[in-house]
Parts: sequence; C-alpha cells; structure tokens
Amino acid sequence: MPQTQNPSPQPSVPASLSRRRFMAGAAAASFAIVAPGAVRTFAANAKINIGMVGCGGRGTWIGRLFRDHGGYNVVAAADYFEDRTNRFGEELGVPASHRYTGLKGYLKLMDKVDAVVIKSPPYFHPEQAAAAVAAGKHTYVAKPIAVDVPGCLSIEDSGKTARQKKRCFLIDFQTRADPFYIEALRRVHQENALGKFAFGECTYHAGDPFGGMYDAWRSDPDNPENRMRAWGLDRVLSGDIITEQNIHTLDVMNWIMDAPPLWAVGSGGRKFRPVGTCYDTFSLLFQYANDVAITFSSRQSNGYGTQPEGIRNRMFGTEGILETEYGGQVLIRGDHFYRGGKSPGIYQDGAVANIKTFYDSITTGNFENPTVECSVRSNLITVLGRMAAYEKRMVTWNELMSNTEKLDANLKGLKA
Repeated sequence: MPQTQNPSPQPSVPASLSRRRFMAGAAAASFAIVAPGAVRTFAANAKINIGMVGCGGRGTWIGRLFRDHGGYNVVAAADYFEDRTNRFGEELGVPASHRYTGLKGYLKLMDKVDAVVIKSPPYFHPEQAAAAVAAGKHTYVAKPIAVDVPGCLSIEDSGKTARQKKRCFLIDFQTRADPFYIEALRRVHQENALGKFAFGECTYHAGDPFGGMYDAWRSDPDNPENRMRAWGLDRVLSGDIITEQNIHTLDVMNWIMDAPPLWAVGSGGRKFRPVGTCYDTFSLLFQYANDVAITFSSRQSNGYGTQPEGIRNRMFGTEGILETEYGGQVLIRGDHFYRGGKSPGIYQDGAVANIKTFYDSITTGNFENPTVECSVRSNLITVLGRMAAYEKRMVTWNELMSNTEKLDANLKGLKA
C-alpha cells in the first residue's frame, strides 16, 4: 500500500513495560489528577458520546470509523485550526457550538462527552490524555503516545489512574490487534517456537509521507502556526520519524523481546528531505540481555523499486525464524512451522478492531487497559534510539530512564 496523504501519514508498505516501575519519583513527571466528574454507565447497545481532539486527515478518517461502528455518537471536536475543526464537524455532523479551537480548545469538550479520542500531534498527547482522565473520561490515544521520557511516564500514570477510576484507556496499535501477529507471538512466547533467541532484524523502509507539508514549512518555518500545520517535519512536535513512524516496527521488536534493551548505539541523518528538522534515515543496534542483538534501519525516501520494503521484522532462533510484515505475510519457519497469513487491510482493520475493543470494554466494565504498559515501553525504545543516533554514542536503558528533559515546542504566540 503506497504512502498517502489522505487520510494522514500512515505506516506504509509496498503492496510489556518491565513489571518494575521505570524510575523512582516518576510521579513528579505526571500531570495532577483531580476527582472525576459523574460518568454514565453503559448497557449493551448503548451509545457512547465521543469528542475528537485533532481533526486533521487521520482524525477525520478515524472519526468516520467510530461513526460507522454504530455504538458511538461523535458529538464534539477540537483542533488548533478552525478550518480543520469545521471540516471535521461538517462531515461528522458535529454542531458548530461543539467545535473548539486553540491549544486548549480540547478542554472545552470534556463536559460534552463520555470518551475522548486523541489524534493530535504526538507532542500534545500526554497533556491531553491526562486532562481526559482527570475529567473522568474514557480515553483512546493514537501512537506514538509521547515524544520524550517524561511524556511516556505521564501516559503510564494516566493509564494506571484510569484503571483505578474504572475508565478505559486504549492505545491504537494496529499490529497488536491482528490475529496473525497475535497467534505468532503466542507461539513464540508460550510454546517456545523459536527455541533460544539468537539475533534479529527490523526495518522500516518507505517513501516520505509528509510531502504534502513541505509548502507550509517553506512559507515560514519560524512561524509556529506553520510548524503546527507541518508537524510531521518538526522533530519536537512529531518526535522524529523514529518515534512517529518507525514505532510500528520497534513495537513488534518490543513485543518479541518482551523486555527493554540494555543499550542502543547508531547513527542517522537528513539526507533526502529538503525541509524540516527531522532525520529521514536511522541505523541502529539494540543490545538485549543474553547476547541477543537486533539491528534496525529506517528510511523515508524514494526506494526506486528496491525490495524488500515496508515494515518488517525477523527474529532468528535456534529452532526457527519469525518473519512479520505489516500488511504482508506473518509466519514461523523451522521446527515449529506456523503458516500464518496476510492482512493487507491491517491499517484500517486494526483501527476497527481497536474501536470495537474500546466500546466493548466500556460497556462491559473491563478496565484492565492492557495496551498501556507495552505501548509505553515501545515509545521509550524509540526515544532511546533517537538519543543514540543524534548523540552518536551508546545510550543505556538506565541512562534513558534517568533523563528528565521535556522537549519544548516553543509555541509562544499561538492562541490558547
């Protein structure tokens, strides 16, 4: 499936946190939580009122999926830009009085909804998710969940608080909802289908999904509104491609290993893209315990037909090899063969499955919120890789987890 600009930049292919708390005192990095307001309980076949935060291409696209599910009413919308909020509202039937703009517009929809869907640029996810949980709302968050360590820990805390308050908190990864991935990883973890892990590879090779943002950036890259419109080209707003895009393959790596890496080392650069502050290529080595290393490479550029492309993982073991491809074949070769299969519609099908899970969890009162723990660790792995590549040195997991730097987008002058 080729890169597209509609519905939004998306994973492109050509055709659990550690049980220990990551760091002491992490609560200091989280947002304050206040007592929730009254929240409706739901029976089977009930309608859940949702508000969309982030009304760009993907926000509008996933808003349609929520509407088409049949169990939701899309009743409110918020985006910094009025044109996006209005376009979303007109398509999804949100009244003008429930459309909100500005950096803090999302706060105004809280008392109109039962659940909040967050599809804004990743930089804003921790703050917006914390506010939704504080308001007592069920919360659905796009990947990536954050752009820095404090943001990841804030999401971790929001997920835990949601569980305590009996609210659903779901992170939207498509691969973790795919039946072939689920079964293959079950066999790896529960049936030891690969034997002992030896080494692995993960790649994210694709075109540039942000070409439609070039003009906004070029017109005045120092203007914060232009940076907001071209957020995918901005290192702080997006987290760079390793966090915003490559997280899909690094999440599968995390799923396979089910533990954090010990350290990472590597490099990267901006070699192809003419604008922005993000890299468009990364090359890294992630070292895990027991002398297991996984190589990672990424590019967002014209591949000129080279194969293989896409979002791929291979894990080599003493008794077999796991091969996965986003939208393509998932299988296990070797002594414990698993034929698996292909999910060419994984981008939409995964989102549809997650929307159903969100609804079912709310209406049945299932507040385990299992997607939070693994998603936080996957996001932290991308930050580890980004630090290693930008600083051109080995960065350990312990060093990462002691990093309290919060990235600052410097959005002074924007309307609140």
